[in-house]
Amino acid sequence: MRGTTRTVAMLAGITSVALLAAACGGGNSSDDPSSSAAGKTGGAVTVRGCNPQNPLVPGNTNETCGGNVLDAISAKLVHYNPETAAPENDIADKIETTDNQNFTVTLKKGYMFQDGTEVKAKNFVDAWNWVAAGENAALGSYFFDPIEGYADTQCTGDGDDPCAGAGKAKTNKLTGLAVKDDYTFTIKTTAKVSNLPVRLGYTAFAPVPDSFFADPKAFGEKPIGAGPFKFDSWTKNTEIKLSKFADYKGKFGGKLDNITFKIYQDDDAAYNDVIANQLDVIDTIPSSALIDDKYKTDLPDRNLSKAVGVIQAINFPPAKTDPNYSDVKVRQAISMAIDRPTIVKQIFNGTREPATGWVSPVVDGYKADACGESCVFDAAKAKAKLDEAGGFKGGKMTISYNADASHKAWVEATCNSIKTALGVDCVATPVVDFATFRAQITDRKMKGMFRAGWQMDYPSIENFLAPIYGTGAGSNDSDYSSAQFDQLLKEGAAAKDGAAANEKYQEAEKVLASDMASIPMWYSTAQFGWSNKVTGVKVTAFGTIDFSSLALK
Repeated sequence: MRGTTRTVAMLAGITSVALLAAACGGGNSSDDPSSSAAGKTGGAVTVRGCNPQNPLVPGNTNETCGGNVLDAISAKLVHYNPETAAPENDIADKIETTDNQNFTVTLKKGYMFQDGTEVKAKNFVDAWNWVAAGENAALGSYFFDPIEGYADTQCTGDGDDPCAGAGKAKTNKLTGLAVKDDYTFTIKTTAKVSNLPVRLGYTAFAPVPDSFFADPKAFGEKPIGAGPFKFDSWTKNTEIKLSKFADYKGKFGGKLDNITFKIYQDDDAAYNDVIANQLDVIDTIPSSALIDDKYKTDLPDRNLSKAVGVIQAINFPPAKTDPNYSDVKVRQAISMAIDRPTIVKQIFNGTREPATGWVSPVVDGYKADACGESCVFDAAKAKAKLDEAGGFKGGKMTISYNADASHKAWVEATCNSIKTALGVDCVATPVVDFATFRAQITDRKMKGMFRAGWQMDYPSIENFLAPIYGTGAGSNDSDYSSAQFDQLLKEGAAAKDGAAANEKYQEAEKVLASDMASIPMWYSTAQFGWSNKVTGVKVTAFGTIDFSSLALK
């Protein structure tokens, strides 16, 4: 989420109380020069932004470019602690259950939307019904799958319009949601979901005001939330401006008056602007500045590095789009042909950790080496595995990436490793920007392999599995489907405690390994840099800027 669901634009779990490992670098401790204690109230800052894929509708945003903006202007039932990711009640006063299947949510009174209306129970129920309804084709729909009646809200037809004719959904309302009064609603799930309250801080669960339903498209161009900042303007390909929401009622606000997301087409340009104090915060350091820790010299006392819940992978195209990668042996061969340790050392100066599975090591339940030998570089075994598959029948391999972030060097290095090991041509293929890149993927027009960053949406091992690989999931960009995997997800969600749930999720991850559903590349740390004008720069557990601590000196 950022990600990707938060598909992440750049490179960059946890039980509710688990801590992320801290990495070295300036400005991440409470007593260092970047502490917001010395920061003043008010003022404006600029931060690196990128082109959102879609209009800014909470339930239809599953990537970081739009998600970072929505997180600043939205308030949800739950807020995640920026350092530990522990869920803390925000709009929710209480979320109660006796059986992990029937939940009663009680809201705090007085929370206001930025259009002057009060946040009430119906604003959650109506928003969630809209996102779940198949007719709206919202990317966040899958997050409502656990709620009773979800299957009946889904369209069942094939082709370009699955909602046409007999494929139309039976209803556009979830039977598991009910408004009890202005400040109370209930949730009933089809089976026990022990971590449901933890999920409710994700963007897809944000409420929307009544005005949203009059024109969702117009809302997406000028969104309205109930968070600490309000949306002011969006100049496409240039900037998104926010300002402090005077009537914000929560406890997660900040000192700033204005935030501008400056949209860059090139990470090096953004980085140079930070060095020159023309940009206040950058949330990704280009690979050229990671070599020999150059960024620490360029930005002395103005940088930090922190382990975060982000993983980088390479996805395969859906079989209907490009069948050349459908053979599991071909996929395994490609993975074994990638020299992850050398790429991490040479391109990222050791700031990444080669992945051995699909789940980030910062989440509770992580198990090392889930991928097995398929994620271990071995050129001879890779070539033998490809020979077993009868070779690669697609001519040349391609790996596509968005060209507005620092991906070129590592994608080219990955292609070179594949080419050398397998004897098959591999071409790194740039796409102009993140919005275009994501549109090609979600429209199922992207042939060949493509990069896939994932930022956790909420602090759970399940979030690294279900939204990306569950059948029909909103971020399942490869259209992977396994009945065994889906069943293990259900069993994990219904488990009596965290340990039992983790065992089921670990079994599900083994299914991904046997199918080689994607190619895990590395686990990320976030490198940030900032200008000499700001203080209180902190990275959340999700790898995002903590706007509650950011301030001008």
